[in-house]
Amino acid sequence: MTTTTLRRDSYWQVAAPILFVMLWSTGFIGAKFGLPYAEPFTFLLWRYGFVTILLLTLTLVTRAPWPVSLTQTAHIAFAGVMVNAVYIGGVFSAIYQGVPSGIVSLIVGLQPLFTAVVAGRLLGENVSGRQWFGFGLGLVGVVMVLMDKISFASGNPQGVMMSILALLGITVGTIYQKRYCAAMDMRSGGVIQFSASTLVMALAASFCETMQVQWTANFVFAMVWLVLVLSLGAISLLHILIRRGEASRVASLFYLVPPVTSLLAFFVFGERLGLSALAGMCVAVTGVALAIRK
Repeated sequence: MTTTTLRRDSYWQVAAPILFVMLWSTGFIGAKFGLPYAEPFTFLLWRYGFVTILLLTLTLVTRAPWPVSLTQTAHIAFAGVMVNAVYIGGVFSAIYQGVPSGIVSLIVGLQPLFTAVVAGRLLGENVSGRQWFGFGLGLVGVVMVLMDKISFASGNPQGVMMSILALLGITVGTIYQKRYCAAMDMRSGGVIQFSASTLVMALAASFCETMQVQWTANFVFAMVWLVLVLSLGAISLLHILIRRGEASRVASLFYLVPPVTSLLAFFVFGERLGLSALAGMCVAVTGVALAIRK
């Protein structure tokens, strides 16, 4: 391996996690822009439908390989449904039902701990004492960031349950992707995952929602952003990170999402950002650094 290749890999190891966190954190911002104009499952039905069309076109044009067996196709579809339909669907539904984004972020923020416990058993990953300390420190940082925003008063039990469902979805999806789908082609695999998620959202929307959409400028902007940046960019990057690294280390990056989301909300919506939040960001970053350091 040449020096140039090593340097490129080093840059990738630093840049990819930062880019993933930045892109993934905009999901909450996009949801806040778009959800006033469409119910959550209907919103995601349109979003995943557009993504499926774009990825299918790319797959056919580039002649990407498809899975060789029905079993592998089923594995890919299941992992996609867990991340796209269960996790993102749960987050959107919880926010739509009035649960503060701080509560949703905090509940989903437990994912690295869940992943570390399960990954050790199912994937044979060795989680060191330093990593466990990093996971705990990251959680403390998340709580500090969201402390002044957390209030159950404006939420409801059903919305909180959707947040817990989202937590289970991203935990299972991350581990399942690592174990069964690490070698999938990102183009054809994406078609399978998003088409399966589109079907799930179609069923959920038809049974639970009116399926009406107000195609306002804000909604169109949110849709374009979530389709191109989140679904095509951030989720593809997540799969690449899972493929190249341990599931528990990748999961620890989710601790950085609430702090970065709070920063974005401060600049975009003018939401307050106190000293506790700023200190919590430093604590969360330190925890993640301990968790992902090899």
